[in-house]
Amino acid sequence: MDIKATETKTAVGWEWKAPASMVLVQLFITGMILLSKVSIGGGMFIFALLAYRSLFGAAFILPLALIFERGKWREMGWHATGWIFLNAFIGYAVPMSLYYYGLSDTTPTYAVIFLNIIPLVTFILSLVFRMETLQIWSIAGSMKIVAVVLSVGGTMLISLYKGKTLHLWDRIMKHHHEGQQTTEVAGNHLRGTIFLVGSSITLACWYLIQSKVMKVYPYKYWSSMVTCFVGGFQTALVGIILSRDKNTWKLGWDLNLMTIFYSGALATAGKYNLNSWVVAKRGPAYPPMFSPLSVVFTVLLDSIFIGDEITVGSLFGTIVVIVGLYIFLSAKSKEARDK
Repeated sequence: MDIKATETKTAVGWEWKAPASMVLVQLFITGMILLSKVSIGGGMFIFALLAYRSLFGAAFILPLALIFERGKWREMGWHATGWIFLNAFIGYAVPMSLYYYGLSDTTPTYAVIFLNIIPLVTFILSLVFRMETLQIWSIAGSMKIVAVVLSVGGTMLISLYKGKTLHLWDRIMKHHHEGQQTTEVAGNHLRGTIFLVGSSITLACWYLIQSKVMKVYPYKYWSSMVTCFVGGFQTALVGIILSRDKNTWKLGWDLNLMTIFYSGALATAGKYNLNSWVVAKRGPAYPPMFSPLSVVFTVLLDSIFIGDEITVGSLFGTIVVIVGLYIFLSAKSKEARDK
């Protein structure tokens, strides 16, 4: 009786921890996007941010690799190293460079949408490369088609239609009006959209490569640590080629350092560990169900703290994308249950 009571108590104990962990992950992502936008807008060199962030992430993951996968680094041969190098290039250096440049040209609210359509882009690429089949006349297949149409349509709606501005609250952190106008004029929305689309496609390709990496080297902590380290080296090399000014690489006790530390500790190491724990408890389909929360959090916090306007078009388009994403994830869950 006591054993059953203990098991029940344990089950109840982590029952609320799984959703709470996923909410935290989405908050980590939101904070990273907002802080990165402010740092980049303040003049921080994008490749310096990428290099430092990745190296900080590697430093935070290293102790976990030493504890949970002790000695497994010896099994990383040249074949696995080559795949990890490609993994870092396709999964970090290229997509995050494109994403940050897209973020600098648009807004956090707009940019976060593209992170949430990555599962759909991955699905489309899987169909193109015949890694996945689509049974159009099945319920799950029909749901996937509807999901893709809604998500793409919602993204286009956000991009092309603004509509009436919703003045929900005054800004808590006010910026100089002149500075904001300059940013709006300088920002190239179309160019930013192209960067963000490229980032989503590259990250979708990374998911396909990641599956190969886990086959040739199935140690997630060492793989992630080396990927972060190599990604930091790759972005640092590109940054040095683009800018030889030493001042662009200097760090002080300011918001830029906070952004780097936050991105490495919480948005990289913290997010990874919480996701891994929840996948072990609830399965791989569970974490993506919370992805739309990052959109909601970003829309609200972007409007409050940075002051970007919420319009009817952006709000309605965001809802359409979220609905599309949930339909897609529900279809994937149904397929998993039917197998």
